[in-house]
Amino acid sequence: MDRMLYVAMSGATETLKAQTANNHNLANASTTGFRADLAAFQSQSVKGAGYGTRAYATNSSVGFDATSGAMQSTGRDLDVAIQGSGYIAVQGRDGREAYTRAGNLRVDPTGQLMTAAGLQVMGDAGPISVPPNASLLVGTDGTISIVPQGQGPETRSVVGRIKLVDPPTSQLVRSDAGVFRLKDGTDAPASASVHLGSGMLESSNVNLADTMVNMIELARRYDLQVKAMRTAEDNGAASAQLLKNG
Repeated sequence: MDRMLYVAMSGATETLKAQTANNHNLANASTTGFRADLAAFQSQSVKGAGYGTRAYATNSSVGFDATSGAMQSTGRDLDVAIQGSGYIAVQGRDGREAYTRAGNLRVDPTGQLMTAAGLQVMGDAGPISVPPNASLLVGTDGTISIVPQGQGPETRSVVGRIKLVDPPTSQLVRSDAGVFRLKDGTDAPASASVHLGSGMLESSNVNLADTMVNMIELARRYDLQVKAMRTAEDNGAASAQLLKNG
């Protein structure tokens, strides 16, 4: 009975973890540039003294879905979307460089170029600062040019260039803040092959229908595992009663 109970118990615990990851994806179905988390179940043998046949289920993250989301036109000058692979470099809350696909940018009251999440956008020489301007344009290579306040179009000048990177997906890991970093803790080099589209945003790549179906499937799987635990308990009680009567 212990084998059946152990498998069902560990399966129910890990199913709850899978449901958490699935619900996290569901909650971010409308988050700009979000990459869906991927998780998988596998069996593991129980290590240590005991029967070699004892096993338990585990659920763990196997990375994230790197496919691009749909492009949505906004017409806003500071909305940018990466065309193909690549990431925008930002400064994380811990001061270290991180990477994101969310291109809904803004300029704060102090002139700092920020993401919608409040992270500073990185340029070739650190965080980008934008002077007061009459108009702003983001080029396909990340170059930011402005027309100073009170000046004509002929005075347009470059104030910085967004750092764009394209590290292999296998080298990236998502942090708790939702941004990506290299697994080895280093900073990715700038890449000239990454291009931006202006006046558009990339939507989340979460498939809403699949995520809803997965949520229902995980809920049913959890119910089955709880029933298996109850069955194991009932069988154990029945066995004990037979031994007592014997």
